[in-house]
Amino acid sequence: MNFEKRISRLEEIVQKMEKGELTLEESLQLFEEGVKLSRECQQDLTQAENHIQKLVGFSNDNQPLTENFLNESNE
Repeated sequence: MNFEKRISRLEEIVQKMEKGELTLEESLQLFEEGVKLSRECQQDLTQAENHIQKLVGFSNDNQPLTENFLNESNE
């Protein structure tokens, strides 16, 4: 399942749980699924953050100079 589908499913779960019409067992099952999906989404976001770089300038030979978008001062 990709990131967008996980987010969509999380939204469905939240809507169902907010209605308050579920049994305790159904609520627990959906909660567990939501936690699992949330963790997977967080892993996806962390991986994406690790790939993001920002352009900080150009070298003397016009090559792009980049650095990690999240450096230790931003975390």
